[in-house]
Amino acid sequence: MFHVKHDVNKAACGITSVDPGTTWGNLSGGQRLLLEAFEGQLRDANTHLNLISRATAAQLHSRHILHSLALAARPFRDGSTVVDWGTGGGLPAIPLAIVFPKVNFHAVDVSQRKMLVVKRMARRLGLRNLATWTGCAELWPGRAHYSVSRAVAPLRTLWRWHARIAIGSADDCCPCAWWPGVLSLKGGDLAEEIAGVKAAYPSVQVGTVPVAGEGLKSAKMIIHMNLPDQAGLKDADCMGQCPRESGS
Repeated sequence: MFHVKHDVNKAACGITSVDPGTTWGNLSGGQRLLLEAFEGQLRDANTHLNLISRATAAQLHSRHILHSLALAARPFRDGSTVVDWGTGGGLPAIPLAIVFPKVNFHAVDVSQRKMLVVKRMARRLGLRNLATWTGCAELWPGRAHYSVSRAVAPLRTLWRWHARIAIGSADDCCPCAWWPGVLSLKGGDLAEEIAGVKAAYPSVQVGTVPVAGEGLKSAKMIIHMNLPDQAGLKDADCMGQCPRESGS
């Protein structure tokens, strides 16, 4: 199967910024073909159903596919579960499921029509590691190590959704991977949202990673929210638990 390499080193573990174009360049040819197939399916489906903004459809690759791949700058631990809140057209769930075939993804959205399209695209792409669920985030019956989203809800709401279904502890550490928690792709001035999270949930740690790259119209960020008992772990405590590559 296809894979993307993630070497266990300080550069990968101490990430300070993300260029999705670099991630794209590190993918296998097979992964890029799958992502291009997804892009074509999404473009066709968007002519009948508003899965992504019509204003950005012409920049689908840079504004949506590459943007989603920003979250692949670090791996998710093999065997972990990731839920994508408000997935819409399968973003970022489908691109991430292509990059990380050993991670279990759940695409959640309130729109049944959108979820039927996402389910069909995932089936055509052969993504056995992606499931869909229709309904409100507050009612999703699953459990997950990670929550991901693309500007679906305020950060405070995202943490509330995640806290209800979160699994993960210090035993789930992995030095090169994202720590269990929330990973949200957002733009604009986020100071008020971050302050709201810290006021409501003082124990939550909030980190930011800038995302830059060709085609991104304005400044974008990865907002990473987690708990200190996970994020404060030493690399040495986890060394050897993280595979050098995701996939097989």
